[in-house]
Amino acid sequence: MTATDRSIELINVAAQAAADKLAHDIIAYDVSDVLAITDAFVLASAPNDRQVKSIVDEIEEQLNKQLGAKPVRREGDREARWILLDYVDIVVHVQHSEERVFYALERLWKDCPELDLPADAKATRGKGAEHAEQQEADADSAGDLR
Repeated sequence: MTATDRSIELINVAAQAAADKLAHDIIAYDVSDVLAITDAFVLASAPNDRQVKSIVDEIEEQLNKQLGAKPVRREGDREARWILLDYVDIVVHVQHSEERVFYALERLWKDCPELDLPADAKATRGKGAEHAEQQEADADSAGDLR
């Protein structure tokens, strides 16, 4: 079994919306062979809670506007460290960068086929590591100024 055309459509809109809000490391997995509850997972991350929330809001808005899709469940809003949007056909996980590293969902789903995404979403790969390196360099520079 593979992800349905509807799932692919949802994934592409969600991934583009996340990329438009500068999400890091957007990836999608076809989990339909190992899970009966959904076809695919979309993973994205951001370096702060406010951006996590902004990405989720944009995904939700674009899926509703473009495809008339509304999530059946939204979890994690209070802390905004890991927000999950469940659209039945797909589940979107937007995580704070620290949670993304800690929980390493990619490691759990690495045996599942990776789904193709829009070019803007693919271009986000490695952005999380780049951001972390920049933060470290900025912290080192600030230390030199003391």
